[in-house]
Amino acid sequence: MSVTELDLSQIRLGKRPLIVCDVDDVVLQFIDPFQHFLQSLGHEFLPRSFRLHGNIVSKADGTEIEGQRVSRLIEDFFDAQELWQTPVDRVVETLGRLSKEADILFLTAMPPRFQDQRRRLLDSAGLLFPLLASEQPKGPIVHALHASRSFPVVFIDDMAHNLHSVREYMADCLLIHLMPDSPVHRFAPAAADDITRAADWGHAAELIEAHFLSGAFHRAAPAA
Repeated sequence: MSVTELDLSQIRLGKRPLIVCDVDDVVLQFIDPFQHFLQSLGHEFLPRSFRLHGNIVSKADGTEIEGQRVSRLIEDFFDAQELWQTPVDRVVETLGRLSKEADILFLTAMPPRFQDQRRRLLDSAGLLFPLLASEQPKGPIVHALHASRSFPVVFIDDMAHNLHSVREYMADCLLIHLMPDSPVHRFAPAAADDITRAADWGHAAELIEAHFLSGAFHRAAPAA
């Protein structure tokens, strides 16, 4: 599916800044609930690299679960996500506060057929912001949403390649690398040096609010 095929008509942005935010391990816990899900099925995740494929084994004998089966397990988890995933610490109150001065959009990297489950899960947590589910590169999507607007834009993700994708298309976007301190995330590829790492949602909020103030200053400067 190309960006032109994505249904962006549901997204209504106001005349104010925009925050685009990934979901798994940024807004909703993923890696820990996924491990519990695997354990319930007699499997175990071994954090040997920043991958799911190749790192899931049978608890009974240590046999590696083959690739197609891992893919099915991931899809089964997304189908049952409402039973397993919970919000990351401080995300509900932080986004609630930021929503008073910015539009917020969730851009989640998952098959669109699981969007309804994710929508219900986010709603149940009080995270009522618009949601787009897509497996396509995030840079073109953020560009399609925001390129014609003059307001500050922020993009938050735990994956370096998604941050790099948005940077390619949105030079003025504040890019925030936010991910949990987990054994598997210690193998995560590093983001580029000009991308800011946030320790938690409190730190991310400070970076975002400073960016908004900077953007307001630059928009006001020509009239001075």
